[in-house]
Amino acid sequence: MHKKILLLTILLLFTLPAFSVYADEIFAEGDTFADDDDLYAEYSGPKVADTAIADPLYYMNKGMYYFNDKLYFWCLKPVSKGYSYVMPKPARIGIKNFFYNLGFPIRFVSNVLQFKFKEAGVETAIFLFNTTYGGLGFTQLAQDDLGWANSNEDLGQTLGSYSVGGGVYIVLPLFGPSSLRDTAGLVGDTFLYPAFYLDNLATSFIITGAVTVNNTSLRLGDYESLKDASVDPYAAMKDAYEKIRARKIKE
Repeated sequence: MHKKILLLTILLLFTLPAFSVYADEIFAEGDTFADDDDLYAEYSGPKVADTAIADPLYYMNKGMYYFNDKLYFWCLKPVSKGYSYVMPKPARIGIKNFFYNLGFPIRFVSNVLQFKFKEAGVETAIFLFNTTYGGLGFTQLAQDDLGWANSNEDLGQTLGSYSVGGGVYIVLPLFGPSSLRDTAGLVGDTFLYPAFYLDNLATSFIITGAVTVNNTSLRLGDYESLKDASVDPYAAMKDAYEKIRARKIKE
């Protein structure tokens, strides 16, 4: 059970808005999982005061940042690049859409817990419409043709809406920027994600790898742009994460 929780948490890191994390602000606005507030896009939203999160684990976080950096350039990027050559972009977008649609329970419950009942209703309508008429969510007909918008809420934002502070800044292995609050929220998100209830660990590993590579193939170049534009990529990523999450909580 503990291995299963860890595995599905890792899966969520790459499929939720993300960034959940959150995951095109944390990974452009209004897109899907991997496109919930891109961490690697330049932050251009409204100014949010007092967003800084303490970083007492700076040296550990900096080391984890370099680990993730090398893992991306030496492994994830080459594999994702090769995958993008053999898998047409429409198919990759469809796969991303499918897993975003699968994350409906997280968005629904998070909205309800924040008393955002209208948004919860819209999320339900989008899920039912895309699942029924959009090929199980592979196409986003509700968003593209009807103009319905997802709220992209998660339990980390829900905790923030109840004035739970970020705690300390944490750089998670494989994923990147987070906080103590958002990491706790992510664990809760795991239990709301349908794939958590798969009994076959091998299948879960395959899903984890496939989704990670698929979503990364659609974001190639974003991280490189951040590094090229920043004197200190670690600080830039932390600053973007803090501002974006603070703005999302205020919405």
